[in-house]
Amino acid sequence: MRWVLLVATCLLAASTLAHEVRPAYLELTETAPAEFQVTWKQPLLGDLRLPIDPVFPEGCADVGTRRPEVARAALIERWTLACDADSLEGADIRIAGLSRTLTDVLVRVVSADGSVVSGVLKPDAASMSLAGPAGVAAPAYLLLGIEHLLFGFDHILFVVGLMFLVSGIWPLIKTVTAFTLAHSITLALSTLGVVRLSQQPVEVLIALSILFLAVELARGARADTSTAVRAPWIVAFAFGLLHGFGFAGALADIGLPKDAAAIALLLFNVGVEIGQLAIVAVVLALVWALRRTSVRVPRWIVRLPIYGIGTVSSYWAISRLAALG
Repeated sequence: MRWVLLVATCLLAASTLAHEVRPAYLELTETAPAEFQVTWKQPLLGDLRLPIDPVFPEGCADVGTRRPEVARAALIERWTLACDADSLEGADIRIAGLSRTLTDVLVRVVSADGSVVSGVLKPDAASMSLAGPAGVAAPAYLLLGIEHLLFGFDHILFVVGLMFLVSGIWPLIKTVTAFTLAHSITLALSTLGVVRLSQQPVEVLIALSILFLAVELARGARADTSTAVRAPWIVAFAFGLLHGFGFAGALADIGLPKDAAAIALLLFNVGVEIGQLAIVAVVLALVWALRRTSVRVPRWIVRLPIYGIGTVSSYWAISRLAALG
């Protein structure tokens, strides 16, 4: 089983210098006939904006000036867009420059009658028709939740680390369920504004939670001396609360539709769970396959993944602490 951890650690270590792929968000809300309030939110890489911009159909023009602001490592611009009466019917909205990035864009258009057209634009599909589909963009928030987990390498390392603290299917089910329950609670509380925490300290604590697991694995703690081994579900629940705030930070970067916040939150959370279960399933499948082989692994190689997790999480903790200054 530790062979699997070795492979996962090597793959994740290559990604430690990469920024998490965060989506952009474009919303048009009709406030008067053929007049829209535009909100354009895109992630910042340090102090740099991505070279992407929304392009609207012919017959649409900005009214007044854009009002930019920076919040939560994102550039937010708001302005008014005026269009000819029929210019948006069946027309396309596209994002210029998107094909040269790794960023998705969630697009949402709300008409004066309350109807909604929404979708997700990707680098290989940078435009969408305003003819449909209509609705709350269920696939959009579901997909964004899955992508956030699969690109959230710190969350993946934590889940993999939990799997190596437990033995047996039932303890694994309890541990993963505790983690799921905990991060679902804080994801909802933070996203709905009930509890607010600064995102940067949360990211530091998430890195430290992974380092804690690495230390427990490295010292070979026994059930009579370590709560992490004796009751891993308690550790999973406690640190899951932290990871929920991390998920909430990603969702805050996107934004929730005001008229469908609950369903969008639910779909994002379900997407996170699908991504999490996919990781667990892949690891278990690899474990099953490797156990059917007769390969003998030297002990020093078996220990490498543990130190790999510790090294990666230490790097994250130090770099995130430095960012606080």
